[in-house]
Amino acid sequence: MDKDRENVQTDEARNPRAGAESVASSSELAGLEQLLDRLQEIDGERDPVDFGTLLSKIGRRSFGAILLLAGVIVLLPLIGDVPGVPTLAALLVAITAGQLLAGRDYFWLPDFILQRSIRRKPFDRSLRIARKPARVVDRFTRPRLLALLSPLGNRVLAAAALGVAMVMPVLEFIPFSANLAGMALSAFGLAIVARDGLFAAISLFVTASIFVLVGYWLLDL
Repeated sequence: MDKDRENVQTDEARNPRAGAESVASSSELAGLEQLLDRLQEIDGERDPVDFGTLLSKIGRRSFGAILLLAGVIVLLPLIGDVPGVPTLAALLVAITAGQLLAGRDYFWLPDFILQRSIRRKPFDRSLRIARKPARVVDRFTRPRLLALLSPLGNRVLAAAALGVAMVMPVLEFIPFSANLAGMALSAFGLAIVARDGLFAAISLFVTASIFVLVGYWLLDL
């Protein structure tokens, strides 16, 4: 048993709510490149890499970090293009967003999500490809427009993210549209972890565009 899995099991043994985490975290992410850094720290001998290990690296405590992870997974080449991966990311977002809107102070995640995995080779290659874009994006993030990130604002973002998650299975049938969902989720996550209201506004705009796209697609059926 490798050290990543041992750490996860040790944390769960100490916590009577196995599989559940509080919303707050003392080690929350600060940006997109830091997310990639944490994912790259996963033991190189782990192949494939399961979602439980991915979530243990980002803390499994911050709604923003979970949104950011889901969005990045959908956007990453060689991973997000795999059939079913966008739907799995949507389930991750829907379950956490639903619990946040219900007022729960911790997130429970089912084993069938935590046990899903990604092959190591495309995982590592995707992280390398994403490194430069992540560095560029992080240069533009900073605390601003904080009114959009009030407790009420965060609930609005959670509701919008839930809406995106609900239509993501449909987006798998529309060419390249899953990337829009990945952009929206990543922007939601960056808005929360970097306290950047501009990215919150961008995420809401992209979300509206997604619903317009889905509406036109359904009308053409």
